[in-house]
Amino acid sequence: MARAPRKQSDRNRGLSRRTLLVGGGAAAGLLIAWGVWPRSYAPNLNAGPAETIVNAFLKIDRSGQIIVIVPQTEMGQGVTTVLPQILADELGADWRTVAVQSAPISPLYANDLLARQWLANDWTRMLGDAGDWAIGQYATRSALMLTGGGTSVPMFHDAYRDAGAAARVLLCKAAAARWGVAWESCDIQEGLISDGGQRRMKIGDVIDDAARHVLPPIRPYRQGQDGRLSGQDLPRLDTPSKIDGSHNFAADIRLPDMVFASVRQGPIGDAVLAGLNDRAAGGVTGFLKLVKQERWVAAVASNWWAANKALDLADPIFTLRGAPVSSNAIDDTLEAAFAGSSGRRLYAQGDLGPIFEGATILASEYQVDAGLHLALEPPCATARVTDDGAEIWMATQAPGLARDAIADALGLPGEAVTLYPLHAGGSFGRAMDWDVGVQAALIARDVGRPVQLQWSRLEDVIQDRPSAPAHARMAAKLGRNGAIEGWLAKVAAPCALTQTWSRIADGALPHVAAQQAADASTRLAVAGMAPPYAIPNWAVDHYPANVGLPLGFMRGNAHMHGTFFTESFIDELAHLANIEAMSFRIQMLGGNPRLAHCLSTAAALGGWQGGIAGSGQGIAAHMLDGAYAAVMVEAGMEGDRLAVGRIICAVDAGDQVNPDIARQQIEGGLIFGLAYATGASVRYAGGLPTRAILGRMNLPLLADIGEVSVGMIRSTADPAGVTDLVAPLVAPAIANALYSWTGQRIRSLPLVGSP
Repeated sequence: MARAPRKQSDRNRGLSRRTLLVGGGAAAGLLIAWGVWPRSYAPNLNAGPAETIVNAFLKIDRSGQIIVIVPQTEMGQGVTTVLPQILADELGADWRTVAVQSAPISPLYANDLLARQWLANDWTRMLGDAGDWAIGQYATRSALMLTGGGTSVPMFHDAYRDAGAAARVLLCKAAAARWGVAWESCDIQEGLISDGGQRRMKIGDVIDDAARHVLPPIRPYRQGQDGRLSGQDLPRLDTPSKIDGSHNFAADIRLPDMVFASVRQGPIGDAVLAGLNDRAAGGVTGFLKLVKQERWVAAVASNWWAANKALDLADPIFTLRGAPVSSNAIDDTLEAAFAGSSGRRLYAQGDLGPIFEGATILASEYQVDAGLHLALEPPCATARVTDDGAEIWMATQAPGLARDAIADALGLPGEAVTLYPLHAGGSFGRAMDWDVGVQAALIARDVGRPVQLQWSRLEDVIQDRPSAPAHARMAAKLGRNGAIEGWLAKVAAPCALTQTWSRIADGALPHVAAQQAADASTRLAVAGMAPPYAIPNWAVDHYPANVGLPLGFMRGNAHMHGTFFTESFIDELAHLANIEAMSFRIQMLGGNPRLAHCLSTAAALGGWQGGIAGSGQGIAAHMLDGAYAAVMVEAGMEGDRLAVGRIICAVDAGDQVNPDIARQQIEGGLIFGLAYATGASVRYAGGLPTRAILGRMNLPLLADIGEVSVGMIRSTADPAGVTDLVAPLVAPAIANALYSWTGQRIRSLPLVGSP
């Protein structure tokens, strides 16, 4: 899409990801420059007449309502319950008084944990802690607010706990001053301040006084377990409004004088609008106008059906510059990458040379097609553009970057654009892109009225930014005792995360971002490929490739294909060694007791029979960012259909704040992984997906899924994110189960014989 030049006043002025990639000298200079940069940020919250801003994460009103500020996008993962639960627990609040408000764009809410995962490179790793600090400072000073990768709780847990502790201290000081006692003797439970005796006071009664007190240098955390909220299965705060229909998603926004729009963007790649039938569109009742841009055309009408019908009749024609995307060409490109000169060894341990030389090895090849997001809610945004600026209502996982992109497109400074972040009806990473917001703003400016732009489901599927397709060549040597002595993984794959960053942060067109991502090899493209097992000699090589398909942020990201390759190949080695598949894994996990515990627990819960022939049982294990999981499935073929009778999962994700919400996320991840393994992985031809209607994608139905059981292993470790943890495990577990059922090894996704 056409974009206005970036203004000097934009948020990323003077520093970009490229700055972090240049080299040690520049990085050292960066550290010095940032060392003298002011680092004090005040909350930019609005407060009502009865509200007091306590800190960046909390407001309290005189009625005693606890208003928790959440910077993360709620996409169904429960973050607008879990983060407030952390704060309310430390504060001592009554859960019935807790409310949630979305955070404005501010450096105080930057997700530097996800930024470090995303932006780390060889230079920042060489700098060690200083490199991490530099990325963190970049994220903070750029107000890089991001939601994804299961980082919400690991990133913000301590901040919310500190915010609750600070509020509790201030409230206790205010109450103690009225009672004439030491504030240390006071406490708050269930929303009531007490002096340790008979006196009680409501939080709202002293909130005005509390704001005038000063925090001590050290703020004590609550002790004991009486009245604690953390660790309880508290009800979600967003459930009532979602049940009664009052919850506002993007398509629910209504503004005075608002009109509706639908859009067409042509095939995948460098496509430009070449022509359309303007006259035919005018015959639709309610049609108002066609808005044309270089790469898309939108119809505006009094209702969305009329707008979409007008586009159908207008029948826009696009010219595609370059070869159209096809899966055959993608496969050829990935295979050709192995013979190219851009391959790079990203992980290595020991020395594979003498292990493989002259030895008999097992070698297998795997492949995975691109996987669609298929979120319940297609992209949607509402925009109002006036002479004074613009307002945008949309769900976005990167609000600061979305706001800047909209400002650029309108030729406005960032501060002239107000973005109202909404909850998403699912996303799985799809809302990391901001295209729909930019389009809505440009259409609203053109028609001079507020516009709600809703993509059709067909448009959503065609223009999706799927997970990366990948090919792998796996090789290993077994010792006489069945242990793996050497392991080599060669992976040809583009990097979806590098592409995503080029689009959303640097403003690159999708086909340009795809080319840029092919220029470098990165660990982000082979996540999940470092084996969790105690293998003395192993390596992972990455071969970058430009497959011509714009890719995007996805639930699990590269772990989706990396875990399929690794856990399928481990299963092959177990059968070659004539060792039961779970025991084969366990014997190499002596240094990883938490993952071994997950394996043994899943096997016990599922009645593991050793994966014997005809059992239809398969197992897989994985760890991700401090969380551990194992999945056992029972699956088989009913004619040409895949039937999954049971999915049993064991998870160790630390001391979860709300175990029930964690369980919900794990269950959702299992079903997402099943869809990815069967129907959400698609083929392309002629620049379009070969299947674009959900009913024809072989997605699993409720009748295709049997028992789903999740066992949460008790742990005192810090809570880890679980959003991405188990989805990558389902495909290899099913593939391994089908081997035990049929005796034939499936090494490609989507799986053959899907429902």
